[in-house]
Amino acid sequence: MSHMPFPCGLTRRELVWQMGAGFTGLALTDLLGREGFFINRARGAADGASSTVARPSQFPAKAKSCIFLLMNGGPSQVDTFDPKPTLEKYAGQPLPAGKKFINSGGRQMGFLTPSFRKFRPGGQSGLPISDFFPNVRRHADKLAVIRSCHTDSHAHGSALVAMNTGKTFIGRPSLGSWSVYGLGSANENLPSHVVMLDKRGGPISGQPNWSSGFLSAAHGGTLFRPTGNPVLDLAGAVPRDAQRSQLDLLGELNQQHLAMHPGGADLAARIHSYELAYRMQAAVPEAVELARETRQTLDAYGVGKSPTDEFGRNCLIARRLVERGVRFIQLYSGGGHLEETWDAHASVEKNHGQHGAEVDQPIAALLGDLEQRGMLDETLVVWGGEFGRMPFSEGKGAPGRNHNPYGFSMWLAGGGVKGGMAHGATDEFGFEAVEDKVHLHDLHATILHLMGLDHERLTYFHQGRDERLTDVYGQVVRQVLA
Repeated sequence: MSHMPFPCGLTRRELVWQMGAGFTGLALTDLLGREGFFINRARGAADGASSTVARPSQFPAKAKSCIFLLMNGGPSQVDTFDPKPTLEKYAGQPLPAGKKFINSGGRQMGFLTPSFRKFRPGGQSGLPISDFFPNVRRHADKLAVIRSCHTDSHAHGSALVAMNTGKTFIGRPSLGSWSVYGLGSANENLPSHVVMLDKRGGPISGQPNWSSGFLSAAHGGTLFRPTGNPVLDLAGAVPRDAQRSQLDLLGELNQQHLAMHPGGADLAARIHSYELAYRMQAAVPEAVELARETRQTLDAYGVGKSPTDEFGRNCLIARRLVERGVRFIQLYSGGGHLEETWDAHASVEKNHGQHGAEVDQPIAALLGDLEQRGMLDETLVVWGGEFGRMPFSEGKGAPGRNHNPYGFSMWLAGGGVKGGMAHGATDEFGFEAVEDKVHLHDLHATILHLMGLDHERLTYFHQGRDERLTDVYGQVVRQVLA
């Protein structure tokens, strides 16, 4: 029996089959629409163009900006914010055999070693802080020290990427990018996400630490330099009126292309970048110009003096950027070769003595300055490294410490944080977190929460799933919330 096709070239059975599939698609479209599927994707496509628009937080929160002070290389918790008197008692003895760990780099194992500097109580709370940070100690009542942090890698590169993005591999959006994706910026003339490196160089894994990953490129960190041209290649040789005409023409052509091809997130981000770069030519030099600051302020940050000048400038610029509505600023201490970071393999005293002297006064000045200007309640300050250090030395007569991802300290201040407290604990040696453990996913969830963002609801659809900074993990550390 021969098939008699319809004029469309299909048999009756084929026509009914395809119509059925079409009705299924209509039903699926309705279901997805009710769940906001298409709204979310439309937001993602246009996201690059709206990154400089301030968006409301998901719930009321105090912190509007975040300054992340990252001590590149891994500072030692038992020498800074986690005193361990037991190390005095067991000094010179090996770590108990039951303490299992990965020996990073296969380095020589030494003996339990007490803190290299004394701990003293600070503020009315009596929060103990070591003599590596005597100036920060004066602000102890502002700090919530989390002593029970732990992470997933003992290697600098992957641990740094994890501390910034939540994963040990590159390609994920950074914490700063997520915060800007959620909140936008309150200043359309400046980048909403700024990064300032140490003059000796950046972190070992470089740009992936402040990358926007699969988010719009507009959310990635913009590198600022504290001296010279703040942003490389920002100033052009073309007069501003001619440059404006060129951008207007280019913008018109790009908008026409975008209208014919809707949903082009990359093109929207490129349009935004061109316009932002033009506006930055006037706004950025003004933001980093410190000549208008009083001599008293410059002296407080240690600007113009050794060894505090560079980090002091960066901290002061960070305050100025927060004043101008920049959402997320990250400052790195230590860079270039590992021996120029906080990676204290050879000598904790020498290494932390150098880097602590560089950052202690500027950090204290930043906390005091923000408070004096009434900005601390709206600014979250975070301090820490990618991991900590072991409580034992690297051999007899070798006063350094190896990497420790099992237990280390970080602190938060300002922006809705309960000050003058310590949360969680490592064991009696300071080797591993044992009480109220805080994984880096928990830390990220807490930072986002303080900025008014729910880490479970702040998502971006990518490759078939709703991605988020904390993946499927993370709990807000509510004990540190004011």
